[in-house]
Amino acid sequence: MDVCNCNICELKDMFFENVSKDEIKYLCSSKVEIPYKKGDFIIEQGSAIDDFMYLKSGLVKLYIHNDDEREQIISFAKPKDFVSILSIFSGNNYTYSVKAVQDSVTCNIKMSEIRHLAETNGKFGLSLLQRMSKVSDKIILESLEVRKRKLNGRVAYILLFFKEHIFNSNEFELPVSRKEIAEYIGMTTENVIRTLTEFRKDKIIKIYGKVIEICNLERLESISKHG
Repeated sequence: MDVCNCNICELKDMFFENVSKDEIKYLCSSKVEIPYKKGDFIIEQGSAIDDFMYLKSGLVKLYIHNDDEREQIISFAKPKDFVSILSIFSGNNYTYSVKAVQDSVTCNIKMSEIRHLAETNGKFGLSLLQRMSKVSDKIILESLEVRKRKLNGRVAYILLFFKEHIFNSNEFELPVSRKEIAEYIGMTTENVIRTLTEFRKDKIIKIYGKVIEICNLERLESISKHG
């Protein structure tokens, strides 16, 4: 674990604009960076809420364990996202898990310090609530966007999601498995594999193992919109 350098920390401008210099200095003296390898748990469902976590680099998935022990992915988080924010005031334990799907680094601040700031600094407390609302809205809207589509549209949607919001490129290595895609879009793994194969046969994409190249962006966007 390494102490964060607050002179270059994105949190200073993005989240702590309503916090005094002395408060920032105090928080940064205790804030640490924690690296995770792909596949590592960052948060386990049911664990105690001890830290406030900000994703500095990498990519993670947020998911819950269903009663039958199956995973239900609820969202993906990228750098500058607050991966621990959903449960911080709802109880003492997390209601979901977070796992690294790429090598990742989080910045951690003790939750007791965040709670103290929220109680004593109204502007900070309001900004925290606004951030929580934005994260909740994002998850709800993503879920609605996926659920209103048929199978082909759902697979097209997730490919465009990675292209536009994660990699900003028409060619990228899928950071998740076909099974994880199926868990996120609410379909079977077999359906996902079959749809990707159809996209490849129709020359919409090329597949090189885990690497996806989008060859016909206009067609993929049309499938996502109307599928």
